[in-house]
Amino acid sequence: MEPLTLTRRAVLRATLAGLTWMTPVGHLLARAAEKDEPRARSVILLWMQGGPSQIETFDPHPDTDIAGGTRAIRTALPGALLAEGMEPLADEMGSIALVRSMESREGDHERGTYTLKTGYLPDPTVVHASLGAIACHALPVAGTDIPRHVSILPSVWSARGGYLGDRFDAFRTGDPAGPVPDTASDVPAARDAARLEGLSVVEGAFAQGRLKRVEATGHRATVEAARRMMASDQLAAFDVSREPLAVRKPYGDTPFGRACLAARRLIEVGVRCVEVTLDGWDTHVNNHSLTRGQVGIMAPAFAALIRDLRQRKLLDRTIVLCCGEFGRTPTINPAGGRDHWPTGFSIALAGGGIRGGQVIGATDPGGKAPPTDPVSVGDLHATVLTALGIDPAKINQTPIGRTVKFSEGQPIAKLLAR
Repeated sequence: MEPLTLTRRAVLRATLAGLTWMTPVGHLLARAAEKDEPRARSVILLWMQGGPSQIETFDPHPDTDIAGGTRAIRTALPGALLAEGMEPLADEMGSIALVRSMESREGDHERGTYTLKTGYLPDPTVVHASLGAIACHALPVAGTDIPRHVSILPSVWSARGGYLGDRFDAFRTGDPAGPVPDTASDVPAARDAARLEGLSVVEGAFAQGRLKRVEATGHRATVEAARRMMASDQLAAFDVSREPLAVRKPYGDTPFGRACLAARRLIEVGVRCVEVTLDGWDTHVNNHSLTRGQVGIMAPAFAALIRDLRQRKLLDRTIVLCCGEFGRTPTINPAGGRDHWPTGFSIALAGGGIRGGQVIGATDPGGKAPPTDPVSVGDLHATVLTALGIDPAKINQTPIGRTVKFSEGQPIAKLLAR
C-alpha cells in the first residue's frame, strides 16, 4: 500500500472546503491556495432569458428557407459565421467556443431554466445546485466580505443553492446604475448602533437554554455577514460609475451592459460566480425585429467583457458562458415568430480552461435532421466544472440522505484546453 502524502494544496482544500462568503476566516490561506492553481476560479453566466434564436445569433443559415432572410457575417474564425448584428463578437471568435448542437429535454421556460442552470431535469425529491452554487461550495473563499454568488438583473428563476443550502443562493441585485439595495442603514449611526446593541441583548436572552437550536437557524451568522458587507470597501465593486468612460462605453449604456461590467469588477474582488440576465428573448411574434434589438444589447457587452477580462489578465481564470434555456424553431410561425426548440440550439463559452476558436456540432440547413455531435446539458456542466478543477462525479448527500453527483454528464474533451 502506498503511503499517504498530504500536499500543501490538499491540506488547504480540505481545510477550506464548504466555507461560504459568511465565513470570516481562512482568507490568507485561500489566497495562498489560489497561487498554486492556474485554472479558472470564477464563472460569469450571461443568461439569455426566454430562449434566444440560434439562427439570428450564433448559428445562421443564410440563403436558406429556415433563415427567413437572416444574413450572416464573417468572423476571425475561418468558416464560422455569425448572424448579422453580431459584429462586435466577430473579432473575438478566436477566444470563443461555439456549441451549435446543444440538446435539452425541456421546452418549458421554468423547467428549461432549471435544467440549464443545474444540469438536471426537475425532480420533486431534490432541488439541485446551480453551477454558481457548486463553484462557491467547492472552491476556497477568496477574502470576500460580499456574497460570492451574485445575480444581476435576475429573473424569477435565478440560481439557487439547492441541496447545498440556501446560503449558496445567488444574491439578487438590479441595474448597477443604482445602489445595491438594503446595504445602507436608514437611521443615523448612533441609533443604528443602539439597535444592534438591543438586538444583541434580545438574542443572548433567547439563546439561553436553546443555543444549538439558535445556531442551527444561521440567524446570527447571517446578520454578521450582512453587517460586514455593509461596511466593506468591496461593495464598491457594484458601482460601475467608478470606471472611466472609455471602459464603460464599449459595454453599452444599458442595464445589461452595466451589469456585465459590474460582473468583471466583482470577479476582481473574489466573487466566484456572477449571473447576468438579459430578458426578452421569447420571440413567438416578430422574431427578427425583437431579436435584432436583443443582439444589439448582448453582442457589444459580451465582446467588451472578453476584452476587458483579457486586458486585466483575468480571462484565463474566468469562464464566460452565454446561453438561454433553449433555442427557437427553424420554422417561422404565422405571427413572424419562432417557437421553443430544445434540440440543436447554441451556446458560447470563453475563458479559463476552455479551448476557444472552434465550433462543435452543426444543425441541418433544412431544419429537419437532428444536429451532428450533440451535446447534452449534463456534459456542458461537467465540462465547466472540470475547467474549474471540480470533480463533476463527486457525490453529495442531500438533507434527506439522497446521494447526488454534481453532474451526471461527461466532460467534453474538445472544449477543454488541458
